Amino acid sequence: MRNVLLSLLLLPTSVLSLAGEADVLSAEVEVIGDGNYRFNVTIQHTDEGWEHFARAWVVLSLDDKILGSRVLRHPHSKKPFTRSATIAIPEEINQVVIRAYDQIHEFGGKELIININKDK
Repeated sequence: MRNVLLSLLLLPTSVLSLAGEADVLSAEVEVIGDGNYRFNVTIQHTDEGWEHFARAWVVLSLDDKILGSRVLRHPHSKKPFTRSATIAIPEEINQVVIRAYDQIHEFGGKELIININKDK
């Protein structure tokens, strides 16, 4: 037990971060046209400053191909927060995965699988 506590005390502060992983809470998708879709993605992450904040979200095919992303350039004080991006989705894709990324945990928080409505 004493060795475990000593090991924890010697870890860099960023590793002991309490912010946890970045979670995708919700997403809305709007048809723009010509295969382009507007994604409005809401992320939850307790940003702790420049060393640990939600850094991006990505849209992937079900076989993990990156279709597009939104880079987040700074820590956010409002939580949760929503950011948007226009992403081209190939005709044959009807479902996508949305994942959030933070600087410490990378990918690993709650993700969403959503249907792409191509009828509008």
